[in-house]
Amino acid sequence: MADTTILVIDDEPQIRRVVRHALESEAVRVLEAATGREGIDRAAAERPDLVVLDLGLPDVAGASVCAEIRGWSQVPIVVLSARHSEHEKVALLDAGADDYVTKPFSAAELQARVRAQLRRARAEPRGGAAGPVELEGLVIDLARRVLSRDGGEIHLTPTEWDLLRAFVANAGRTLTHDQIFRAVWGRAGGGDPQAYLRVHVANLRRKIERDAVRPSLIVTEPGVGYRFRALP
Repeated sequence: MADTTILVIDDEPQIRRVVRHALESEAVRVLEAATGREGIDRAAAERPDLVVLDLGLPDVAGASVCAEIRGWSQVPIVVLSARHSEHEKVALLDAGADDYVTKPFSAAELQARVRAQLRRARAEPRGGAAGPVELEGLVIDLARRVLSRDGGEIHLTPTEWDLLRAFVANAGRTLTHDQIFRAVWGRAGGGDPQAYLRVHVANLRRKIERDAVRPSLIVTEPGVGYRFRALP
């Protein structure tokens, strides 16, 4: 994470200090903003590599700041929130955030989430054009639609391939149920999208996870969606 600039937008000085200490230990340059408007201005002027954004800002709603920045930049946005509402988490992810960390959080968790987003942002677009990806002995070749482990090929249905492609293309990023539906089926989920997705994800896990009961590749974000493990 050297030579990286991170902008922290939070109205609480103590939180900004905690984030600064956590990230400066990773040899990054940390900028600070105490309001949403100041944060938007600094993001536009400084063009940081990543934004850490608090939802509870005094002047502009955090989700609005996220949406405005996303309107002209693809910079990774990691949201900090003391709120536990699943609806709010889904709304901020749909507004363009890439991930979230719930307060209180550990420095190690924040560092890991930030590293994952920076790796994802700096990786070449995968979308099927890049070479094979290897994770825990699993080899994923999206371009050739070949999946194998330990030399043995694994068969996926067309829907499972589309689901895996969406996960790999957004590795390290939390995807809401609606975002997954739009990526795989081209529409929002109707009825009970969580139950429908749960079946397909469970089938995919049985084929690609070493332990489908304790998955390490496709992680469930309760009430929100799923997050595929960040690529190395």
